[in-house]
Amino acid sequence: MIELAMLMPIVLAVVLLVVQLTLWFHGRQVADAAAREGARLARAAGTSESWQGDAEAKAEQIVRAVGPEILRNATARAWERGDQRGVDVTGSAVQVVPLLPEMTFTITASFGGPIECFRPDDGSDGCQ
Repeated sequence: MIELAMLMPIVLAVVLLVVQLTLWFHGRQVADAAAREGARLARAAGTSESWQGDAEAKAEQIVRAVGPEILRNATARAWERGDQRGVDVTGSAVQVVPLLPEMTFTITASFGGPIECFRPDDGSDGCQ
């Protein structure tokens, strides 16, 4: 009985750690999916003026659809660097132990790639 009383806090701590890591991993998967879909939309938008808002809205929509309680306070930010476009998604994972408010499990996912555009055969360089 004494051994059980001594080992139970350690076993409970290990179980909570496993659950916390699982929730962090699942939140990471949600952030990856949202960033991937937002980046896909940003890259395929071509010369559209509203690509940034559309990509951010798509990423936030994916977070709301897949795991709004798993990835909390999620924000999406679309970016363009040269001929590359993408989306960064940032949020925080659910905490299993609320007694540790100073610990935050921040999750950041970033996806991007070259802008997809149609280049005509007439030799012109612009995307259409």
